Amino acid sequence: MSEPFLLYLHGFLSSPLSQKAQQTINYCEQTGLGKFIKVPTLGSGPAQAIAQLKSILDAHDRGNIMLMGSSLGGYYATYLSEFYNAPAVLINPAVRPFEHWEKHIGRHKNYYTEEIHTITKEHITELENFYVEELSNPDNIMALVQTGDETLDYRLAVEKFADAQCIVRAGGNHSYENYVSELPMIFEFLLSRIGYFER
Repeated sequence: MSEPFLLYLHGFLSSPLSQKAQQTINYCEQTGLGKFIKVPTLGSGPAQAIAQLKSILDAHDRGNIMLMGSSLGGYYATYLSEFYNAPAVLINPAVRPFEHWEKHIGRHKNYYTEEIHTITKEHITELENFYVEELSNPDNIMALVQTGDETLDYRLAVEKFADAQCIVRAGGNHSYENYVSELPMIFEFLLSRIGYFER
């Protein structure tokens, strides 16, 4: 059996140093999956980020790809799940970010690296180009949302992923409280979808 491959996608102005990314890496290391996960630093432009991610994924067997994405990373993961017919777990995902991206036009500092990202009007069009109108395989998707998300309206995700496995937790916040406790369920979902079980 060829090896699984998990790609974790961080959110807007975040990085592989984010708490959830690091907790996911640690969980993989503790469960013997450490060599199978990659958490890249995403470019600020959507088209650039998707091209970067496709170049990574194209080096792996499509049947063993797994995706995780938080916030804007969840939006990208939705598109890539559709493109590669791969399972994805979305954490408080952005659903239609292009509808409110105009307010982000300008320069922003990365929360972790202090790198400056410049958001342009072209990025709005790029985001819209990656919108998945309807999921062709809802069984590929698990969405985890918390009602206390102060950044995104969790109800949009509940509506978008109504035919998928959508888990709603009361309270919480955009960072997703008690994320570590969800990791066993997340990995059971992902690994079962690619038919991988450790012996």
